[in-house]
Amino acid sequence: MEAPSEAQLPRRTGGWITFPFITACSVGLTLAFGGWTSNLIVYLIKEFDVESIDAAQISNLVNGAGSLIPVVAAIIADSFLGCFSTIWISSIISLLGTILLALTATVDSLRPKPCEVGSTSCTPKPKVQYVVLYAAIVLATLGSGGTRSTLSTIGADQLADKPKDQGIFFNWFFFFWYSASVVSSTAIVYIEDNVSWKAGFFICAASNIVALLIFLMGSRFYTKFKPEGSPFTSLARVVIASITKRQVPLPSTAQDFFQGCNVAPKSLVLVPSNTFRFLNRAAIISEGDVKADGSTSNRWRLCSVQQVEDFKALIKILPLWSSSFFLGTTIGVQLSFSVLQALAMDRHVGPHFQIPAGSVLVFVLISTALFLALFDKFVLPTWKNLTGKSLTPLQRIGIGHVLNFVSMGVSALVESKRLNVAKSNEGSNIVAMSVLWLVPQLALNGIAEAFHYPGQVSLYYQEFPITLKNMATAMISVLVGISFYLATALIDVVRKTSKWLPGNINDGRLDNVYWILVVGGVVNFGYYVTCAWYYKYQNLNEVDHNETPSDE
Repeated sequence: MEAPSEAQLPRRTGGWITFPFITACSVGLTLAFGGWTSNLIVYLIKEFDVESIDAAQISNLVNGAGSLIPVVAAIIADSFLGCFSTIWISSIISLLGTILLALTATVDSLRPKPCEVGSTSCTPKPKVQYVVLYAAIVLATLGSGGTRSTLSTIGADQLADKPKDQGIFFNWFFFFWYSASVVSSTAIVYIEDNVSWKAGFFICAASNIVALLIFLMGSRFYTKFKPEGSPFTSLARVVIASITKRQVPLPSTAQDFFQGCNVAPKSLVLVPSNTFRFLNRAAIISEGDVKADGSTSNRWRLCSVQQVEDFKALIKILPLWSSSFFLGTTIGVQLSFSVLQALAMDRHVGPHFQIPAGSVLVFVLISTALFLALFDKFVLPTWKNLTGKSLTPLQRIGIGHVLNFVSMGVSALVESKRLNVAKSNEGSNIVAMSVLWLVPQLALNGIAEAFHYPGQVSLYYQEFPITLKNMATAMISVLVGISFYLATALIDVVRKTSKWLPGNINDGRLDNVYWILVVGGVVNFGYYVTCAWYYKYQNLNEVDHNETPSDE
């Protein structure tokens, strides 16, 4: 018998050969998105005459959507399109938005004519200009959000048979993501400020095009899994089924509960726990629920005991998850106002170089990256030497909470000093105070993120059932997205109830806003400690044997 020729053999897909294509695509799309979002506040103020606080609000909305959209994209990819199709379609949408944004900086009729303050000859601003602007922002944000979670997922899928290699993949994937974020926040923003907005935005568009082309070039190497359904759908079924059977009495024997379609006859029979007993009704077998082959006739009417218990595990961790809403809100307020502060400060470093206002946030990225690099080598060993115990995820998150409200306190003190300097040289919008005064608060913010962000991912991944492990990152994305919208709402409340946030922050009391965040942060930390104290680990075998839940 002749051996099959090389052409007849099935082509092997997946593996590390896909890494350059997927990572290069991520880098290009990150450069594209970060290149315009990092400087969006400045662009809105200088080119579209948007008030400073309104520009900060728009930036918060964009950042919030940028975190929520990946969750929706993940559901679409898991349930309908698959990661590959979701990525290339989202990349095209992102490209359309970025090109449209570049056109607003290129075509004079697409942006308002310059108008001096107090001038009586200013022409009315056509609404169509703002329609085009916001359409560009929406498209670019939608497209970028559609690729953010799916790129890392398709990358991990290529190494599905090598779990250890998946960990290595994620380390390098996020290393390149952070590196691209730093470049977009510095180099591209510098071009926008010192060359032209047109050049900067078209560089973003070019990065998007290159990213899409490279991703498609690797198509023949990818392992493409068919959509199998989202874990969110499974959770929704539990809720619907329990509501549908709300009148059904709870049985007393385990045989009345559905164990699942693929459960062996001699396997251990699971009994639903007594917590949140209402949900147990979702697993009750009623007449007509099960077919002759043991499968369910309607998956929205009957769930397995394991699915019900998985949902309960998610509910138990929700109080801890909710404690991070205020944590993310303070970050959203600080990041947006730091750009406004930078615009009103001396940004010169040396006689010839001026730091772009949108680039000040790079100090957060740098401090996070540096501290993460030191974490395993220095922080963890030092903690263990001092306490004799390993640092648990709950403790790590708690330290992040403390550093966060300390960062807000530093922000309040720096802003108070900045306002005092502004009063001493009235008449100038630029305060004679170096922008480097903002570095300590931003660095503290970055170090806090190095504690609480990985801590939360670790906690959720450790505590979630196997079927919901992939939701760990999604939980963070939802958290960050909602937090940015809460930051927007908080700023709106402050503007309507006080005079602390006028159009010119030199005439306001931004320091008072920061002090409110400090007080809120302390109260929220108390809430977190309470939740952590009463929380019982679901997977004790994954926690250091020296630890107990009460250690928190």
